[in-house]
Amino acid sequence: MSLARPRTVVKIGSSSVTTVDGSPAVALLARLASEISEMNEAGSDVVVVSSGAVAAGWAAIGNGRPRPSETSVLQAVSAVGQHRLMSVWSECFEMLGRTVGQVLLAPLDFAHRQQYLHARQTLDQLLALGVIPIVNENDAVADDEIRFGDNDRLAALVAHLVGAERLVMLTDAPGLLTADPRLDAHASLIEEVTEIDRSHEAIAGGPGEVGSGGMASKLAAARIATWSGVEAVIAPAHEAGVLATIADGSASIGTTFRAQGSHLSARKLWIAFAVGSRGTLSIDAGAVEALVAKQGSLLARGVTGVSGTFAEGDPVEIVGPDGALVAKGLCRTSSAQVTQSLSGGAQPENGVCVHRDDLAVLVGQGPETI
Repeated sequence: MSLARPRTVVKIGSSSVTTVDGSPAVALLARLASEISEMNEAGSDVVVVSSGAVAAGWAAIGNGRPRPSETSVLQAVSAVGQHRLMSVWSECFEMLGRTVGQVLLAPLDFAHRQQYLHARQTLDQLLALGVIPIVNENDAVADDEIRFGDNDRLAALVAHLVGAERLVMLTDAPGLLTADPRLDAHASLIEEVTEIDRSHEAIAGGPGEVGSGGMASKLAAARIATWSGVEAVIAPAHEAGVLATIADGSASIGTTFRAQGSHLSARKLWIAFAVGSRGTLSIDAGAVEALVAKQGSLLARGVTGVSGTFAEGDPVEIVGPDGALVAKGLCRTSSAQVTQSLSGGAQPENGVCVHRDDLAVLVGQGPETI
């Protein structure tokens, strides 16, 4: 996608968007709105991905009660908080003479070609009109079985969708540290990552207390972004001038993840990252080579085991003999049929379990180029 103006996706996490009681952090949002406006004036388009709807909603109706955990309740609460959050964003930008537009997305918007193109067209038109898009997952009606799970992953997919050159994830941490600072007082900032590996994943830790993500989800989002050709940065939301510092590049702030040379297509990004797996296929070394080195389909004869219950067309993870994740794909047969074939029963049609067109390889020299 050739763009006249460079684009940046800025994602702000719940712990930054909201205060301790869950209400919108007006002062911080006002400052970020000002920084985003300055980026616009300097020649860059910005798409905002904003968390905080559930926190804002519960702050309005929770009356000091513990935050609920039931999905249906959280969805209802997000319906209360989303418009409150948008109202604050709108007021912050209106004071700067700018208009915002709300865009609610679902994972299937990245799965079906027409929906994908429509979502991209909508965002393109908003940017062309000088509007700041504020994106969130459509939490109030999202299917619990088919959802992004956290806005970090959504933001990475949006960055690919709009052809952004950079994804900035603003959080309450200074960036990716060498250790969990809650456990190691000597943890230091990792300023640059050229390729994400298991050592980075090991130190990322788990979810935070306010949002559904945490450093682990940001690292996963950085992987999605870099594998789709987008530079990713994890940086502190409370640092004044953070966006200008990142855009200028003259000073170091946060952790920068460099974009990879090979890219996954939009559909394969969806298969790999936007929908949860329903089961797992274990494969032998020969099948690993066929997928990674020869870019072939996964044949039934290479499958050595199956776990989980899934139907034809469901997403499955594919692991090698050592249990490490090799790929993810849409299986062309059910778990029952795979189990039957392992027991000497009928093989899937053409012997194919996962066709190459429905397969995202996640190891080797980076993702395949499609």
